[in-house]
Amino acid sequence: MSQADKDATIARHYSEILRLLGEDVHREGLQKTPERVAESMRFLTSGYQTDPEDVLRSAMFTEDYRQMVIVKDIDFYSMCEHHLLPFFGKAHIAYIPNKKITGLSKIARVVEVFSRRLQVQERMTTQIKECIQNTLNPMGVMVILEAQHLCMQMRGIQKQHSTTTTSDFTGVFEQAKTREEFISLIRTK
Repeated sequence: MSQADKDATIARHYSEILRLLGEDVHREGLQKTPERVAESMRFLTSGYQTDPEDVLRSAMFTEDYRQMVIVKDIDFYSMCEHHLLPFFGKAHIAYIPNKKITGLSKIARVVEVFSRRLQVQERMTTQIKECIQNTLNPMGVMVILEAQHLCMQMRGIQKQHSTTTTSDFTGVFEQAKTREEFISLIRTK
């Protein structure tokens, strides 16, 4: 099925959803909404089209550097797979190379790939960690995600200022001292 056919099918489904919600899908403000939503959903789930390990391999270099590499405050936007509502926040990632490094922007790109899928924050945290670990084979990786979930803020419990933090780590980050160093470094501005 071509992308145009997929978009048309998604738009038809959204038109029916709007009708079932009691809307007049022919009124001026909604006439093109199903097509716009189909295009939006294609963008918001575009991470399925990219292999995140390929992203890292596209700029992988041999380097004898064995200290912590941190990319922090990476903005991300994702969609909760339970309610199809956004969650968004910041990712903080560290790894300690074992002869292989990658371009710094590639770390942010990996976050982007995984966030552009229907997600839960816990799985996304682990997927990012595993991708970096499997591709670069560093001495360790640590990932922390801090996010606000509109499914908690707009509906359900409706707690406006709640933030969810998840973390996952491997290798040398299993040592408390290494984790504490990373946390200390990401907290400094």
